[in-house]
Amino acid sequence: MKLPKLQKPDKYTGLYIVDFGEHSGVGFTAEEVAELLESEKFRGCKVYKIHNAYPDGRLELKGVSPQTFQLESGMFFFSGQSDNAKGDFERLVNLAVAKSPPCRAKVHLAKLADDKYAAALIYPAEYDDQISDWLIRADFKTQGPVEAGISAVTSYYDLQPVILERHQLFAETEWQNRTGDELLAATKIAVQR
Repeated sequence: MKLPKLQKPDKYTGLYIVDFGEHSGVGFTAEEVAELLESEKFRGCKVYKIHNAYPDGRLELKGVSPQTFQLESGMFFFSGQSDNAKGDFERLVNLAVAKSPPCRAKVHLAKLADDKYAAALIYPAEYDDQISDWLIRADFKTQGPVEAGISAVTSYYDLQPVILERHQLFAETEWQNRTGDELLAATKIAVQR
């Protein structure tokens, strides 16, 4: 895969490279990649996330499975008491108000059984690293056990939780996502942003 020379490589950290086969494009957002992979034409493309960029133009890449863009991941903060779970739920919501999360997400306060509650943070799976970083930077702490990942979301839904409260979190992004014909036309461009 041949990549174009980038003027300011550091601004591409966290964005994606899509290898279309005959050419590649640098600087797609996760939402744009997800839309491209849903199309019949680009379903088989290879995708790489830019984890780090250096002033000399070198990039650290991580291959991302196309299926990742169709999955939800999550973090579940469990408690045996509703008050503790409600505290975790409120801290997550307040954190999002103070500092927007890196992606759109949802937070549930859920009852799982008579003596088991959870504050659930559910988001697109491709944002696992960014959500973890967001919580670490905020020094988010909880008192109970925590489960995380794609399989934890499946287990959570299988339990058919009673949602006591819910809140939608919105990301404050620096990039405007393109969709439809505008996005399809951009696939011919080597440097997206």
